[in-house]
Amino acid sequence: MTRASTIGRFVWSAILILSFTFPLHAQPAASFEEAVAALKDGDFEAKAEAAQLLSNIDHPRTDLVLRAFLEGRLQKRRSDDLVVFADKIDGSFQLEDAANGETLGTVNRRGVRKLAVNNQLRAFLRELIARRGLTAENPIQRLASVEAMFGGVDASSAKLLEDALGEESDEAVRLAIENALALHQLRSGSDEEKRSAIAKLTGSVHPAVRGGLSAIRDDESLNDSLRASAGSAIVAIEERLELYGAVEVVFFGLSLGSVLVLAAIGLAITFGVMGVINMAHGELIMLGAYTTYVIQLLMPDAIGISIFIAIPAAFLVSGLVGIGIERSVIRFLYGRPLETLLATFGISLVLQQMVRSIFSPLNRSVSAPEWMSGSFEIVAGLSFTYNRMVIFVFSLLVFSAIWLVLQRTRLGLEVRAVAQNRNMARALGVRSAWVDSLTFGFGSGIAGVAGVALSQLTNVGPNLGQSYIVDCFMVVVFGGVGNIWGTLVGGLSLGVANKFLEPFAGAVVAKILILVFIILFIQKRPSGLFPQKGRAAEN
Repeated sequence: MTRASTIGRFVWSAILILSFTFPLHAQPAASFEEAVAALKDGDFEAKAEAAQLLSNIDHPRTDLVLRAFLEGRLQKRRSDDLVVFADKIDGSFQLEDAANGETLGTVNRRGVRKLAVNNQLRAFLRELIARRGLTAENPIQRLASVEAMFGGVDASSAKLLEDALGEESDEAVRLAIENALALHQLRSGSDEEKRSAIAKLTGSVHPAVRGGLSAIRDDESLNDSLRASAGSAIVAIEERLELYGAVEVVFFGLSLGSVLVLAAIGLAITFGVMGVINMAHGELIMLGAYTTYVIQLLMPDAIGISIFIAIPAAFLVSGLVGIGIERSVIRFLYGRPLETLLATFGISLVLQQMVRSIFSPLNRSVSAPEWMSGSFEIVAGLSFTYNRMVIFVFSLLVFSAIWLVLQRTRLGLEVRAVAQNRNMARALGVRSAWVDSLTFGFGSGIAGVAGVALSQLTNVGPNLGQSYIVDCFMVVVFGGVGNIWGTLVGGLSLGVANKFLEPFAGAVVAKILILVFIILFIQKRPSGLFPQKGRAAEN
């Protein structure tokens, strides 16, 4: 290192230390707009002083401006020297006022001039941004700042982290800082410090940690004991990752199974009570998904609320369509299952074409509410997406509501009576035709509710229902025809089994293997896991 570079590094470090030690005495008070404007003038040291002045101002756009300066997006407009964000789009630059965020239109390359930044100023800006993040009031911001520094901690940023560690009260942030410092020791410390760092980092699954440990393990210049310790730490991390992977597979399997339960439970009710093979069940799911899409079109500014309105709306739309199908077609075909299969298959084609005529054949995207976006991190390396967690809980709530209806209401009592022995129920005064109509409408309404859930996982299109109809029948047959507990257990079991098979066999082969298993299973237990009970059960 030359004498000039040493002096330069000392000067920049002195600027940083003095500016944070005496922030109010070193620079006069300035507004945010004045601080932003000061970035365009002077040499690099003057720009550093202006950046420091800006970092001392508590303003929502302070971090945006500092990051834009670091990334080279900060420029000044030649016409009036205004400091702007400049983003290149198709050869032109889209301008935004750096101070207030106002859109200023586009200019060509000659309309702006980039604010020059050298390596020393970049390092200074990184430290300013890191220090602001480490002193933020919100622990989430402090944690994000530490994670942003995790893979590139040097001597200067290590001092920042050490200072922050002494004042940090949040356990998650403290752990992240300790791991970042340990990773720094792993790269530049003595053998003893590296050994201590390995012990500290053994439980971390951060990619940078594995990279650092791998570098120690593969460095033949180090002693064997140190390399062996790094190798053991990597093995421990890989075992933990395998455990987390298995937990994630179970979670994804349960989320898939909950979707299958929602989609199949309505079919289980109609199939079990009425003996109708409803091939239009998938299209009733599709109608529920399109109802969600329409509700969002009517409430574009209230996506979070629209999903709650879509649930009863989808139940009513699909339920009324189901009652119409039962009254107009199914009622004339009771006792003739093959005819009901053909008739409902024809109805499914009609419903698909109706949707194509109204909404076009193109898939439609349904926006997820903000509270269903993102993921929840259980521990580092293990996180669950909010939308699948919500759908899993939602499916359990729907199942509980159906169970209460069937077990605690008069309609449920009559439905169970007709399902177990239709003739005896008629003899006792139960209007079986009325029960059949309401049961078909109830099962169809539940299919519509399943469509609401599916709209949050996939695009909505005319063929949406066809993707689930076969799976629905597999769940119903495997669990036991007409038994909602069988549908719950069967759906969740098949979902988990499918997710465990996919990594080894692929998605298509996994479904084939599941189908083969069900075929073999019903050879031994034709009535499924939980067979229907009653005097007419053998029929």
